[in-house]
Amino acid sequence: MSRIAVIGAGASGLVAAYFAAVNGNEVHIFEKNEKCGKKIYLTGKGRCNITHKCTACEFLENVVTNSKFLTSSVYSFSPDDAISFFENGGLRTKTERGARIFPVSDKSSDVIRCLETYCNKAGAKFHFNENVQNISFLNGTISGIITQKGYFDCAKVIVCTGGLSYPSTGSTGDGYKFAKSAGHKIVDCVPALCGLNVKGTFCKELQGLTLKNVSLTASYQGKAIRSLFGEMLFTHYGISGPIVLTISSLINRLDLSKVELILDLKPALSFEQLDKRLLKDFEANSNKTLFNCLKLLVPVSLIKILLSRSGLDSTKKVNSVTVEERRRLLTAVKNFVIKINSLRGFDEAIITSGGVDVKDINPKTMESKLIKGLYFCGEVLDLDAFTGGYNLQIAFSTGFAAGNNIRN
Repeated sequence: MSRIAVIGAGASGLVAAYFAAVNGNEVHIFEKNEKCGKKIYLTGKGRCNITHKCTACEFLENVVTNSKFLTSSVYSFSPDDAISFFENGGLRTKTERGARIFPVSDKSSDVIRCLETYCNKAGAKFHFNENVQNISFLNGTISGIITQKGYFDCAKVIVCTGGLSYPSTGSTGDGYKFAKSAGHKIVDCVPALCGLNVKGTFCKELQGLTLKNVSLTASYQGKAIRSLFGEMLFTHYGISGPIVLTISSLINRLDLSKVELILDLKPALSFEQLDKRLLKDFEANSNKTLFNCLKLLVPVSLIKILLSRSGLDSTKKVNSVTVEERRRLLTAVKNFVIKINSLRGFDEAIITSGGVDVKDINPKTMESKLIKGLYFCGEVLDLDAFTGGYNLQIAFSTGFAAGNNIRN
């Protein structure tokens, strides 16, 4: 029997602890907070999007960073395995729009309770309000950990401390300190799945406006990276919403001064089709001003901004609009350029991009290649994915890989 210390009682830590315990090990879970899963409470707006109903192959297509590293762990503990794991633990699940999996109760607390119950039944022991300060090494192996309460002797340590996102939950980068002390490289951390601070003042005028069925394209140095269709919203600082969060994870490691976002307000219509639609509106309302006529096409709060970008007067009658002026207006509608100042901070980011470099981690077991008996799971690793339950699944799969491979 090995004596194991799991640092962090979040998603990856609880799964790792359970599987290590059922393998006959003496497992101790150290959590700096007073209870388990503080970050899980926040996921899915408190409802907890557990995972995504998809194959392992489809899952990997939605991993932004180091998807190849995850291949073994995700195939070993797939989204279907995660669903079965929770169902067998008494948590009923449901599939919602976009194949997202939630608990039937819509309560993230039920997900945490299920994981905690699993650990208790397997015999894992919880140490709440106990902050791990250092890991002790001897001759290239683990000898124990040091908390504010003293020294704890153990043969193996699983670091599941999370990243830097939502620091109020206890994710303050402790795992990076532990990794560095073991000689591991840390890939620079940046916020992921976050809102974007935008240049200019137009966003303040549009604050609160939600756009549905629009297209947003990210380009870097003039070359398109990816286009996304869906919903976004304007805030006091810039832009957010589902497609913006996804875009943020694709550009967060780039030089943002060379990134442009192009918003297409009418992606279902080609330039020519939109021109015909606009002409039809103009003909039917020939004596109206541009401002009043455009109410038929776009949200009112956008009109003055679109006209300003087109160099047109809002009081101009539509019957006097020239072909060139109409072209400029159409360009503003279908190529609304947004320039970025910066990413929103870690206190708002759903996930951290960056972390422990996976080059020195065994992808099948999550064990360090540098220190025997040292493991890393979940967000502390340089792994991140899009929204939709993918990041929690990374936590579950890597936690399973570590716990299941530590056998008595």
